[in-house]
Amino acid sequence: MKGSVIVLASHNPGKVREICTLLSPFGFVVKSAAELGLPEPEETGATFAENAAIKSEAAARATGLAALADDSGLAVRALNGAPGVHSARWAGHERDFGIAMARVEHELYALRAADRSAKFVCTLAFTRPGRATEYFAGEIQGQLTFPPRGTNGFGYDPIFVADGMTQTFGEMEASQKDMISHRARAFAKLAAFFARGESP
Repeated sequence: MKGSVIVLASHNPGKVREICTLLSPFGFVVKSAAELGLPEPEETGATFAENAAIKSEAAARATGLAALADDSGLAVRALNGAPGVHSARWAGHERDFGIAMARVEHELYALRAADRSAKFVCTLAFTRPGRATEYFAGEIQGQLTFPPRGTNGFGYDPIFVADGMTQTFGEMEASQKDMISHRARAFAKLAAFFARGESP
């Protein structure tokens, strides 16, 4: 298993860095979709799992290698789970999450919503050519805070405070976030999968 190549089906530099760190204990050689020049497939799924599979399966088909994809996002209770699977789209074509965070705040204000509870959700899809895609999900509950705080992390991290914490994900060091995040929880399940002897 050590030295096996896995294609990371993502073009998001922040996500690639975070996932590479989480994969590092396994000793895999990780190649990102951007590094390999793979196109970004259109994410037409209605769920995180469907969108993750669209990406991992496209990368596996294109390369003949095992591929791992993450689909994740912010689900705000007062917004009926939005932005949810559209989390990246709220940031626009330029992926400006300052715009996305401002939209969340504006929509909560427009609803006069006192409830600031939200959760981050992550689903990993792991596809090996000729085999069924495997799924691993994780989530973390928290509260939103405005204005955004911190410049670490990526996406909606600067407005999310996990339950039991005082710092936003944007204020935390990466090592601290990687211990508790939705993505870390999904990766713990993936690690258990590999520990059972499964390999790329």
